[in-house]
Amino acid sequence: MDDSALQFRAATISDLPRLVAMLTDDPLGATRECAAMPLDARYRRAFAAIDRDPNNELIVAERDGAIVAMLQLTLIPNLSRCGMWRAQIEGVRVARSARSQGVGQALLAWAMARARDAGCGLVQLTTDKARPDAHRFYERLGFVASHEGLKLTLQEGQAR
Repeated sequence: MDDSALQFRAATISDLPRLVAMLTDDPLGATRECAAMPLDARYRRAFAAIDRDPNNELIVAERDGAIVAMLQLTLIPNLSRCGMWRAQIEGVRVARSARSQGVGQALLAWAMARARDAGCGLVQLTTDKARPDAHRFYERLGFVASHEGLKLTLQEGQAR
């Protein structure tokens, strides 16, 4: 794939229905997301919170004017490693029609460069254990499963 065919930009509120649809387009997302229109107000509130936070970016990749991928990039100040900032990558999705074409690799490369330019010393992400293809993808990009991630659901489906 010609990487120059991809354009990366901050997501806008008008992108939200497409982004939620991408979140639902896999077996795990289908069980925890809802793309029904009108969209649940919690998506709008979450988008607004991300949009106003200077350490958060919701990024989309476009090809020929259509959104084909997305991720959230969060810059995190940290005391460990002598105060090194880190970047957290979340919510990576590639549209079904754009998979296996280098879109995900280009999106992650863009996000890692963005993190490096922001002064981050490392990039971290988590992926569900039920996504072995994602694990292989991230490992091909140089990510190492060096830590064990743990999660605790506090209130299912609740948003501030």
